[in-house]
Amino acid sequence: MLRALLLTFSVVAIAHAELCKPDAQNAFKVRISIKTALGDNAYAWDSNEEYLFKAMVAFAMRRYSSKSTTQISNVLLCNVTDRVSFWFVVTDSSKNVTTVPGSEVEAAIRMNRNRINSAFLLSDKTLQFLKITSTLSPPVEPSTPAWLIVFGVVLCLIVAGIVFLVVSGIQKHKKKNKESTERENLEEKVEVTVTLENGIPCEVLDLKSGRINGVFAADDERFTSL
Repeated sequence: MLRALLLTFSVVAIAHAELCKPDAQNAFKVRISIKTALGDNAYAWDSNEEYLFKAMVAFAMRRYSSKSTTQISNVLLCNVTDRVSFWFVVTDSSKNVTTVPGSEVEAAIRMNRNRINSAFLLSDKTLQFLKITSTLSPPVEPSTPAWLIVFGVVLCLIVAGIVFLVVSGIQKHKKKNKESTERENLEEKVEVTVTLENGIPCEVLDLKSGRINGVFAADDERFTSL
């Protein structure tokens, strides 16, 4: 009985070794850069981390297909290196000697990529599935609609234009009043003023209209009249 069990385990181990090997059918290579991602807070990759990886792959497969019965034991790892790279396959839970098609595994990983990354505190760049393309995160939509932003900008420009026109009009009106006041003051200074010359009050000659001295006017009438 014991010999039969050992033989069965040996056959299964050999079968698993044939299923999980570099470049095997439906096998995927994984490369992990923990030190690059976490620096001084990097953790060691050990059997516990391998168990978590198997659990996350099994979770992805079960979540991808509601009818899937994938277990942790169906996820096989091989060729694990110290620089944390390895190959893995997912075996068929019903037969356990064949692998799940690579297209299904790829679809499951892509659908749950963020959950797998979060489990290891990594990103698509530091947790690489070499044959599985990275999924693009959905574009971030702004909380404010674009049309509302454009409307706000146009409204601000209109308000700024109105304020500019009002302020410039007020400044022009003040400037016009100031020029008018200065012109009136200048005209007042040019008006005729009364001064004293030799104790006799006389008027300053108005350069515009001119003035006639009354004394000389009387003499002219006296000597020139006929």
